[in-house]
Amino acid sequence: MRIRRKLELYPAKDEELDEALVSMIVKDTQPFIVVDDVGFRTFVSKLDPNYILPTRQALKAMVEAKYETAKEKAKAKVEKAAAVSLTSDMWTSIHMDAYLAVTCHFVGENTRLDSVLLGVQAFPQSHTAENIACVKASMMEEWGISNKVTCMVTDGAPNMVACVKELKLRHHICIAHTLNLVGKKALDQHPVVSGIRAKARKLVGYFRSSTTAKEKLTQVQFHLGMEQKKLMQEVETRWNSTSLMLQRLVELREPVGAVLAGLQHDLAFFTSDEFNISCQQKKTCLPPKSYPS
Repeated sequence: MRIRRKLELYPAKDEELDEALVSMIVKDTQPFIVVDDVGFRTFVSKLDPNYILPTRQALKAMVEAKYETAKEKAKAKVEKAAAVSLTSDMWTSIHMDAYLAVTCHFVGENTRLDSVLLGVQAFPQSHTAENIACVKASMMEEWGISNKVTCMVTDGAPNMVACVKELKLRHHICIAHTLNLVGKKALDQHPVVSGIRAKARKLVGYFRSSTTAKEKLTQVQFHLGMEQKKLMQEVETRWNSTSLMLQRLVELREPVGAVLAGLQHDLAFFTSDEFNISCQQKKTCLPPKSYPS
């Protein structure tokens, strides 16, 4: 009787473990092939010898089923909203593949703000306003919100602005994007700072592309008893990344100088005046500290 009872419990436990496996794949963005990895299979076997890992194909089907279930729940939430607003952006992966993302925002139950990602869709076609508008209109129709959209927020790119006009929706330009443009323009109008930024980008690029320089920087920091840090490169779309790049160069002034002194290169390191300006620029760019009241 006890043995039969134990066997009856296995299916429920297997379903629970399958659900945990799917959750891990989704939350940690793991590849389906992980279930074929020898180390992973051994680890799972040690945890529960009776659990049989699903195949890659079975795991993929389970993830797709979970996605459809989650999507239906999200659609039900959006359906209850009287009005929604959308945010949208285009981005490019490290493999230079373009994607269009659209997120829906609305007041949900208990008057709480809620958001649902409508989709992140591959966008191989030309990035014209008409093509972008066509894909967004398709998404809105799929989610049943074509007549509920009160506003769409995008960056200030001409094709995005024209796209919203094509859809005949009210449009607002993202405030974060606008602040980034203001910050970049302010930095670009300062000749001295522009020169320091160019020099800093070149220095950081050298350390990020040279294995020898990168290893020596780590070794020098270790010998100096410093926390081992990497140089940070400026990012075009984030104005505060300039501050972070300069801040890190100031922090690693001694080890970077030591490494450059021992290697052959054509790079010019910061002068004392440039380091002083970098310190001032760093304080200017960083957001103000918050102090307890």
